[in-house]
Amino acid sequence: MKIGETIAIEFNDFSKNYTNDMIGCVPHYLSLISSFTKYFPDNFNPKSILDLGSGNGNVTAQLIPSFPNATFTLVDASAEMINLCRSQFKDYDFIYDNKYFKDFLFKEKSYDLIAAGFSLHHCDENEKQSIFKNINTSLKKGGIFSYSDLMISKTNPDHPMLLEQWKEFVNTNFSDEKKWIWLMEHYEFFDKPTDYLVQIEWMRNAGFTNIQILFREDYWIHLQAVK
Repeated sequence: MKIGETIAIEFNDFSKNYTNDMIGCVPHYLSLISSFTKYFPDNFNPKSILDLGSGNGNVTAQLIPSFPNATFTLVDASAEMINLCRSQFKDYDFIYDNKYFKDFLFKEKSYDLIAAGFSLHHCDENEKQSIFKNINTSLKKGGIFSYSDLMISKTNPDHPMLLEQWKEFVNTNFSDEKKWIWLMEHYEFFDKPTDYLVQIEWMRNAGFTNIQILFREDYWIHLQAVK
């Protein structure tokens, strides 16, 4: 698999085997995906949900059984990913937006829940801080931001150890090492992960309260925050 010129082109290609590749390449992927439905307050019943960086719709698919009457908006830079979502959710009247985050219009007080699964690590530090502010603005009062990702900076002293563990995991699932080589090329070119404690502080600065770490294995983390 060749590296695409942009993240949108990259994920147009990656879309072909997205779920299987994520399960085989991302440690704890299924646990992190299931975290999007495990930890909401008992009385939480969102009417409007934004899936930010929807990919092929795995996060939305988790949320639908819990909130079948909600209005979903799915945003992704990859046209192929959006097409996969349209096909998967053809029986639902969802809203789709094929845009980069920086181009998406975050309307004020529009959503009860905003979910981001494995998408914000493509944003640099300034972009993340801006997106956290936009997410907070776009949530209604009491709304929830739910967020799974790899949350360790490449300069963190633990980063080399994480890479060794990650390599072992991937090569257990894809024994010829070609997947690991491609993954690291992608990681070097596109991914800009940030330490979770830094991100928590940025979320607090953006106006979020009750920021919780609800799943953590090493630096594979699920955060949830309330406006």
